[in-house]
Amino acid sequence: MKHADSHTLTRLGSLLEQVRQRVPPLKEPKPGTFYLKSAAFLHFHDDPSGLFADLKVQGSWQRYPVNCEADYVALLQALDQQLPGAVSKAPVAESPGVAN
Repeated sequence: MKHADSHTLTRLGSLLEQVRQRVPPLKEPKPGTFYLKSAAFLHFHDDPSGLFADLKVQGSWQRYPVNCEADYVALLQALDQQLPGAVSKAPVAESPGVAN
């Protein structure tokens, strides 16, 4: 599975903007690759079966689909649970039919 290219990251623009608003702020040394402190924390993949995010959850990489707004909500909720004492600057975007 290859890392997301610039075209894929453009498609994920609204999700990436929400990730960038998280507190504490994540470092983004290259577009779509995020670090928490000095450790790799979140990045994206493009696969024939869809788009995916790899998020480090309690020290292990967990894969999340990111193909629709409902997927974005699930990833952002998991992300917020991993940020120490974090509260985002902006609420997670709601999707029709998705309860928060």
